[in-house]
Amino acid sequence: MSENNRNENQNANDPGAMRYWERETLERLVFATVREQRAARRWGIFFKLSFLLLAFFAIWAYFDFSTGSGTESLGRHTALIEIDGSIDDEGSGAADTVIPSLNKAFADAGSAAVVLRINSPGGSPVQAGIIVDEIQRLKKGYPNKPLYVVVDEICASGGYYIASAADKIFVNKASIVGSVGVLMDGFGFTGLMDKLGIERRLLTAGENKGFLDPFSPQSDKQKQHALAMLNEIHEQFIAVVRAGRGKRLKENPEIFSGLYWTGAKAVEMGLADGFGTVDTVARDVVKAEDIIDYTAHEGLPERVLKKFGASVGAGAVHSIYRGPVPSLR
Repeated sequence: MSENNRNENQNANDPGAMRYWERETLERLVFATVREQRAARRWGIFFKLSFLLLAFFAIWAYFDFSTGSGTESLGRHTALIEIDGSIDDEGSGAADTVIPSLNKAFADAGSAAVVLRINSPGGSPVQAGIIVDEIQRLKKGYPNKPLYVVVDEICASGGYYIASAADKIFVNKASIVGSVGVLMDGFGFTGLMDKLGIERRLLTAGENKGFLDPFSPQSDKQKQHALAMLNEIHEQFIAVVRAGRGKRLKENPEIFSGLYWTGAKAVEMGLADGFGTVDTVARDVVKAEDIIDYTAHEGLPERVLKKFGASVGAGAVHSIYRGPVPSLR
């Protein structure tokens, strides 16, 4: 009898050896199952990461190409750029956001005209002024390509500052238009501090370094300086409106007072030219019904940061420390 046969006979007759063989077989099966599960998990992770990468590049491509190329024509169309919200140093009303879109829209050989849709209560005179300067430069560089503004709900103050540089302004009868004025707002807490027994300890190098500090009494000298600065910006605003609207503007004592009017009244006063939407302007005025959106949209990283509140926190800190500033709203 061979050695193997003898071992098999011994194992068959030995209960301990039989249990050992069963345990060894089970362990092998368990280890094989674990290896298969690990491999399956690795492949699962690989496919998930691949899907996420593909999704990321798809989103990136969408936001990158949705604004137009600026170098190759997309066929004859109406170029659209949207400003929705405050005219500020962030968002769709920021000069850094609007100006690249304007350049792409004007540079595209297929764009028959540029339509700027505005829905804004106003904001920074600096941002509005930068955008107006760029519009005027582009209009000189592309004299045969008109720029129209279509007002949505509201186009007031800084929003109208930008709109006045357009060749024509179209509104809805119920739109809010105007508010040609400047303000600088804040609060004064000195009376409340006196009642609560709170002492303000502000140290400055320079007589006016604590200019319009809300926790210090307002001096007449600082107030007059602030009013002079606001009047200067107001005159700049009026000059832009007069230059943009020209003889269409039916001036009266209240037109530059900061009041605003309905779209219907704005047309009567020469603040606007007629009624229309983006679609009707593209179809009836530009004669190019195809509309291409050149608006610079937020990228994925900004959306993620805002989702988790990073930009909200930054905005709160910014608003606390920047102090009173002139505003077109």
